Amino acid sequence: MENETVIRLGVFLGLFATLALIEAWVPRRVRTQPRGTRWITNWAIIVIDTLTLRLLALALPLLAVGAAMDAQSQGWGVMNALDLPLWLAIIVTVLIFDFAIWAQHLITHKVPILWRFHRVHHADRDIDVTTAIRFHPVEIALSMLLKIGLVYLLGPPAIGIIIFEIVLNGTAMFNHANIKLPLWLDAIVRRILVTPDMHRVHHSDQRSEHDSNYGFALSIWDQMFGTYIAQPEKGHDEMTIGLEWQDDRPSKLGWSLSLPFQRK
Repeated sequence: MENETVIRLGVFLGLFATLALIEAWVPRRVRTQPRGTRWITNWAIIVIDTLTLRLLALALPLLAVGAAMDAQSQGWGVMNALDLPLWLAIIVTVLIFDFAIWAQHLITHKVPILWRFHRVHHADRDIDVTTAIRFHPVEIALSMLLKIGLVYLLGPPAIGIIIFEIVLNGTAMFNHANIKLPLWLDAIVRRILVTPDMHRVHHSDQRSEHDSNYGFALSIWDQMFGTYIAQPEKGHDEMTIGLEWQDDRPSKLGWSLSLPFQRK
């Protein structure tokens, strides 16, 4: 769609800058590693992820938004058959795709080969706004293939996919941000959206805790399916972020990208 990339990039950069400033102003946890080194690695990973998606676009005729436009023009998918009003189709799209990403996230923790790639995200020893963009390129490619398949199955409007992607990216940066929300505000927000304190539990090095709180945007899925943990056992200040067995190498790009192929 016209100006889609510009809009999404503008929202992404605006939210990133805002959350990074808030992190510097009211941090939730003291950093264990220099921010500069981590940020270089995490930004390098997203550059590689972007190039991966561009290569995927050469192999496939369409990615998620293009697939939605194609499905609509062909009349494919459940939602095109139902001919829903646009406003309702957008709401349904966001809800279904948010649940799909929640389910995908859970599966990446349960299937060993998928966990090997997903643990690159968990290997960050600190958690801040850049952790939201730290995903192995293989995982990014697999996630896009899932979205494309779901698009053709459901036939959502292209604007619904764009809104979903903006919401997903924005909430992911928010709930990974190292920001300190007042407890009363956190308690209200987490009834609907995943908050930083809620998602931080998911980045604990304890298996029982990182196998919980899978949501990126809506918190209702974890509450509905019994995967919700309110607070870490050791508390947010004393808990350890990352993988239980790792050292401090996740600040290095080569180590991060090769992590799926290491024995542990």
